Amino acid sequence: MPLANTEHTTKAFDVDLQDLKRMVAEMGGQVERQLHSAIDALVHHDCAKGQKVVLADNALDVLQQEIEAKAIATIATRQPMAVDLREVVGVLRIANDLERIGDLAKNIARRVAGLNNGDLPRRASQGLTHMMGLAIGLLVRALDSFACADSTKAAAVRSRDEEIDLMYTSLFRELLTYMMEDSGTVTAGVHLLFCAKNIERVGDHATNIAESVYYMVEGHNFADERKKADTTSTLRATAYPSH
Repeated sequence: MPLANTEHTTKAFDVDLQDLKRMVAEMGGQVERQLHSAIDALVHHDCAKGQKVVLADNALDVLQQEIEAKAIATIATRQPMAVDLREVVGVLRIANDLERIGDLAKNIARRVAGLNNGDLPRRASQGLTHMMGLAIGLLVRALDSFACADSTKAAAVRSRDEEIDLMYTSLFRELLTYMMEDSGTVTAGVHLLFCAKNIERVGDHATNIAESVYYMVEGHNFADERKKADTTSTLRATAYPSH
């Protein structure tokens, strides 16, 4: 390939990549707002706000599809290799995780209608709010590591995922006790358990984003397995032993 054409292709690729990064940043901002709105709708029993979160998920799906289409077109037309290809593949992976986080926000928002006003215990409300704050914090840091192409920041995000797991286990235990002590609270408790699990999954996807950033920058995955501190399966077995 002549030098002029090579330079043109390189410049065109850089433009495409910057467009993709801008689209991911836009999607990340929308997802963050969805999470804030979902938890606010839940703790204040705001069904109207919850419905807005559900409806807004369509825009996230469209943006994810646009990112995917542009990334595939970039690979087809620019034929990137090595680090350039890693960056495009990383964008695809991150957009997919953002779309899944948007689905989790939608799932939480849908639970609002299933709760009667006053069904949310004060401590559970505080726990869910705190847990969501941790998850959003991880997401923001993961997206920041992507914007800065900083593998150190990405590694720091990954190391903090365990905090959300511990918070989820604590909240799971509290809600389980809440339901066992008063059978009338089972319906509300189940809704809240699902919400807590969705928030825990937000943390997982934020960590996935951080791992994608690390791979994009370093060219390899983390050497060690991700630590998990979710012991709710043991708690479930204790509460509902098999016969």
